[in-house]
Amino acid sequence: MLLSMTGYGRASGSWNEKTIMVEVRSLNSKYSDLRLRCSQNLREKEAELRKLVTDFAKRGKLEMSIDITSHAGDDEFGLNIPLFKRYFEALQGLSSEFDYQDQTLMSAILRLPNVAASSEGEMSKEEWSAILGVIKEALDNFQQFRRQEGAATAEDLTLRVNTISDLLEKVSPHEQDRIGAIRDRLYRSLEENLGKDRVDESRFEQEVLFYLEKMDINEEKMRLAQHCQYFLEVLDNSKEAKGRKLSFISQEIGREINTLGAKAYSSNIQRLVVGMKDELEKIKEQTANIV
Repeated sequence: MLLSMTGYGRASGSWNEKTIMVEVRSLNSKYSDLRLRCSQNLREKEAELRKLVTDFAKRGKLEMSIDITSHAGDDEFGLNIPLFKRYFEALQGLSSEFDYQDQTLMSAILRLPNVAASSEGEMSKEEWSAILGVIKEALDNFQQFRRQEGAATAEDLTLRVNTISDLLEKVSPHEQDRIGAIRDRLYRSLEENLGKDRVDESRFEQEVLFYLEKMDINEEKMRLAQHCQYFLEVLDNSKEAKGRKLSFISQEIGREINTLGAKAYSSNIQRLVVGMKDELEKIKEQTANIV
């Protein structure tokens, strides 16, 4: 099971003569961050709402909007007239001072905080229970969206890790060729600089062994294969939050690929390493969007 950090969920419901609309969306982020937009009478529940959403989502840059529309009419609406007058007088004075006329002044004031608000008063337990039910439905839809995205991501990651493993298997046939190539290159260099008659065969073999030790990539191949296998095991386990772990494993995969390239001494192996790096970059892009 894999969860994408990108998601969207929406739900609606009703209570008495009110319509409740909840929307949740998220983007990828290293941490959990929630931007909440709701009516003033829900502010007393803000801490509870934040904990509910962040615990549910686990990770991501989250946005939630809760819109409650009343069908009761004007009796549900309140205007803070003293505050409106203070805003109007102050802004009208500034308009006169700067000789600026704005026909939208009144509508702009109505959008300022606490000028226009619901006159509902304290929220009842029944209303809060109805709102909470719609929120949970929206979160369920949001989670379903992330699971669908996560399933597609898991399929792509599996393909790319297996591609790295396939490229790794193609390294072995080129290992023996590079040993012969380095032996011939060293021997030609000694002949050109010292002359064929002055080449110490015993010393030459020691130098070849020294280079062979530096060129040995068996440990890197073994560790890379183990990291790829571990990546797939974590990908397939039942835990939902595993983006950070997969990211750490991909870093270890990258470390072994880089070492393999540095010790290759073979154009054929280098081409395989470039292919591995290309797949790894795409893996890193995907793991950055996993919960």
